[in-house]
Amino acid sequence: MTQKPFPIPVVPAAEPQAPEDLATSACASGEPYALMVLGDSMLPEFNEGEIIVIEPEGLARDGSFVIAFVNEEYIFRQLIQHPEGWMLKPLNPIYPNIPIDSLDVVKGVIILKKKPGKRSEQKAYT
Repeated sequence: MTQKPFPIPVVPAAEPQAPEDLATSACASGEPYALMVLGDSMLPEFNEGEIIVIEPEGLARDGSFVIAFVNEEYIFRQLIQHPEGWMLKPLNPIYPNIPIDSLDVVKGVIILKKKPGKRSEQKAYT
């Protein structure tokens, strides 16, 4: 029996307090960053263990794969527009859709996925 990994909370880093701290910060808020896919909510397109690259200032549109902050947590879903508004949709049908009031919850757009250690196995999303 395989155990599912437990969720790891993602919290934003504190903003630097002094200008000299800004030079030593790891990256600017608008720079792309990478995360590892955990769980099965985005199967079959995204497998657990794959690396996704997120563009924080990317253009979110109907069909984009996004990182969003809803219900006090960050989640990875597909952004879908429907007649009543917007929703965050998991690709795995066993998980529920999440209606959202606005696109303000979107914190980044997935621009690339890659299998760890496999240079040739990657896919771009634009």
